[in-house]
Amino acid sequence: MPELALLRERLLDIGDVIVAFSGGADSAFLAWVANDTLGAERVLAATAVSPSLAGDELDDCRSLAEEWGLQFVEVSTDEAENEAYQANDGDRCYWCKSSLMDALTPVADASGAVVALGVNLDDLGDHRPGQRAAAERGAVFPLVDAGFTKADVREWSQRLGLRTWDKPAAACLASRVPYGTTVTVAVLGRIERAERALHAMGFRELRVRHYEDTARLEVPVDDLDRVLASRREVVAAVRAAGYAYVTLDLEGLRSGNLNAALDLS
Repeated sequence: MPELALLRERLLDIGDVIVAFSGGADSAFLAWVANDTLGAERVLAATAVSPSLAGDELDDCRSLAEEWGLQFVEVSTDEAENEAYQANDGDRCYWCKSSLMDALTPVADASGAVVALGVNLDDLGDHRPGQRAAAERGAVFPLVDAGFTKADVREWSQRLGLRTWDKPAAACLASRVPYGTTVTVAVLGRIERAERALHAMGFRELRVRHYEDTARLEVPVDDLDRVLASRREVVAAVRAAGYAYVTLDLEGLRSGNLNAALDLS
């Protein structure tokens, strides 16, 4: 496991940073360490606000920033208005990160800071065109540079007492929409309503995959029985969000599994 000192050294080399702050385990860990290493006056945690960010996630970003004494700003991004993003092909994430960089680059340039993303080594092995978009625009990946995997991030976060150490991966709401299906604000809102209702029922980790009138629920395999035991309530909650049909994926939760539909050869 890499030493925390390696990450601190890398951050000192970079200097002032704007951390793209989604509130997930990776970006939260990076923001906390940057703040602790460089000082609050040299670190800005910036959360991109758009229809693809669940409201509960935005609320948690605000709470974390207050708890940890982070300089915090919310920036509006307009990827949902981009036809290339709406088309939802294999490069959808490229346009999302491009929109983020459009919003953050002027702020960074004005303060002489560098945009930093919480990408870890494990992310490099998946289909992540957004990383390419960010790198093309000058963003840096300190966790990668210091050799941190997702497991390293979680272990160090736990050692440091950060409550995000075991926070389930969330990803943006658009990641629930199969490639080729148009991403709209209405679709993202339906997904958010369904997931919020299921979270309120105690399902901490889940995905509502959107197939027009059908919602395909993914939960960890250990939670399958619990979904079935609450079948009536689950169906009612998801239908109330706007779906006509509710199905349960018996393979369980698989983060990023919609990428299997892409030809990445």
